[in-house]
This record gives sequence, structure tokens and C-alpha cells, in this order.
Amino acid sequence: MSPVNRLLGVSAPSASSMLAIDRTACTGHGICAHILTTAFDLDEWGYPIVLDATPDRSLAAEAVKLCPVRALRWIEPAAAPTRRTHD
Repeated sequence: MSPVNRLLGVSAPSASSMLAIDRTACTGHGICAHILTTAFDLDEWGYPIVLDATPDRSLAAEAVKLCPVRALRWIEPAAAPTRRTHD
């Protein structure tokens, strides 16, 4: 991991990582939508709407770094819930 990524707290995504928005932290700057034009759209107030959670990795990494409030991040997909059976 590069020193810049370490300072910013940006971890390298795994192959299964998905892009997610912290909607509480997001202030609607729209930088993510300008960088990832096919992965995000903006609503009428300028807040991003995820269209594709697995966009181009290099562009997505740039968007994560440039988010001024760090609302954009990589997450791991949730594991499928296991079904409990009664004995």
C-alpha cells in the first residue's frame, strides 16, 4: 500500500470488494459521480446514487481518495445468511 493510501486510511480492495457510500457522512459534492460516470448518478440534491457497486478499480480508487468527507469506501459483500434447522 502506498504511503498516501496509508495516510488517507484507504485500504486496497479485494477482488470481491464493492463500493459503498456512507450516506450520513456524504455532503453531496458529487466528485464520485464525475469520476465514475457509469457507476454513479446524482439525485436532485446532488447526492450520489449507486448504479454499479463494482466499477473500474483504478477510477474507483481515485474517487475514494478524492472524496472530501471520506464517505466513499470499499466494503466486503455480506456473507449469505445461514439457515438454521431445528433438530
